[in-house]
Amino acid sequence: QVQLVESGGGLVQPGGSLRLSCATSGIIFILNAMDWYRQAPGKQRELVATISIGGSTNYADSVKGRFTISRDNAKNTVYLQMNSLKPEDTAVYYCKPTRYQYWGQGTQVTVSS
Repeated sequence: QVQLVESGGGLVQPGGSLRLSCATSGIIFILNAMDWYRQAPGKQRELVATISIGGSTNYADSVKGRFTISRDNAKNTVYLQMNSLKPEDTAVYYCKPTRYQYWGQGTQVTVSS
């Protein structure tokens, strides 16, 4: 059974930082590229960042230079470091293996003063 458990969200002021974590089980983590997605109210879910098996990364233009995706294969966990947060980053953030349609419950990020 695949489980994806996102955590680390919360309320932060504009310009602040958060670090999201996604603990995985039920997949062979080291053999899977991983994605972070987000979904804002009334909007479609969008791909934010991807990290390959070898550690290569890609980002949406809207977060490039502010967000960093990383992985810890020993802990079967993928992270999203988010800096210089903006109100438009407010969304529920989800992680998933790139090639599978498994989703966790997500973690809410709210950027507001």
